[in-house]
Amino acid sequence: MEKEKTVKSTKEEIEMIRSSVKSLCERFPESYWRETDEKKEYPEEFIKALTEEGWLSVLIPEEYGGAGLGLTEAGVILEEINRSGGNAGAGHAQMYTMGAILRHGNEDQKQRYLPKIASGELRLQAFGITEPTAGSDTTSITTTAVRKGDKYIVNGQKIWISRTEHSDLMLLLARTTPKEKAAKKTDGLSLFLLDMKDQKENITIRPIETMINHATTEVFFENTEIPVENLIGEEGKGFRYVLSGMNAERILIASESVGDGKYFVDRSVQYANEREVFNRPIGQNQGVQFPIAESYMDIEASKLMRDKAAEMFDAGENCGAEANMAKYLASEATWKAANAAMTTYGGYGFATEYNIERKFREARLFIVAPVTNNLVVSYVAQHVLGLPRSF
Repeated sequence: MEKEKTVKSTKEEIEMIRSSVKSLCERFPESYWRETDEKKEYPEEFIKALTEEGWLSVLIPEEYGGAGLGLTEAGVILEEINRSGGNAGAGHAQMYTMGAILRHGNEDQKQRYLPKIASGELRLQAFGITEPTAGSDTTSITTTAVRKGDKYIVNGQKIWISRTEHSDLMLLLARTTPKEKAAKKTDGLSLFLLDMKDQKENITIRPIETMINHATTEVFFENTEIPVENLIGEEGKGFRYVLSGMNAERILIASESVGDGKYFVDRSVQYANEREVFNRPIGQNQGVQFPIAESYMDIEASKLMRDKAAEMFDAGENCGAEANMAKYLASEATWKAANAAMTTYGGYGFATEYNIERKFREARLFIVAPVTNNLVVSYVAQHVLGLPRSF
């Protein structure tokens, strides 16, 4: 796999990134996020600010208008957003979808799209893979892309595709060869860059109401046209291209979980020190202390795995196991921290004004998405430990 050149930041530069992102986030207090959550609104102002300061284009090489940095730096950005009380999910896809274009796109595609994505003129936030009848079994997707002359005609359906309504472009995985005619089940899948604004008459988007504000939708394609020049890499090799993007996605999701976990610990420590019952701070009680301290240790351990996975990804090494383990460990540690925070706050944790319940809901997502933790355990059992395949 071709590796894009990235600039490795020093510890001082990493801390500068943290500090800068934290300063930006201070302009968007938790009241802002609480309001967008209540209204189910997309945080346009926040995404605009992130774009203008260049944080969403850090993975794009400098020659195309980005910073040319790596997944290590990208992870720090998302971690800090979530630690501040925000929700980086509104912008994270633009980071992990970069991998497919950077590693497998041609020069023409990079010149046409990357500078506009970096500047914010175009927004790439949608990743069209999951389907109602396939779920995590990506090789069983049935959305088709049939070539006719200089275009591919797409028909089918996708589900759980987030930010479709707030994106100009979508990375779309579709079948160009029927599964039964492919040499291997992973063959015959192709990856495309779809201009959704150009094809809006041939795309139907239906929002899905969920327990968190994640702008998730169901998408229907009816004779949707994609120019041949928007095929990423080779026809039929899309599944392999998607895998590298999935590793990036898992590492970045782990970063968001680490940020959420630190948020819960920060808030729990603050409240446990301030809240007095029976003439003493509740943090003096080991029943309150221990869950917070245990969560902190678990989060710090998961952060180390996240760091290792990001470093391997940036070095062009195979990091499938590390990326999956980072996502699993961080999401589980953070869910533990979320419950510790709820217990620490007691009844106040359920009050929207304290923000714990919103972050509690958001943290739960990463146990099941973008891949359920049960599948991560299965992956490690089979591919790392050499145990028999369970499905």
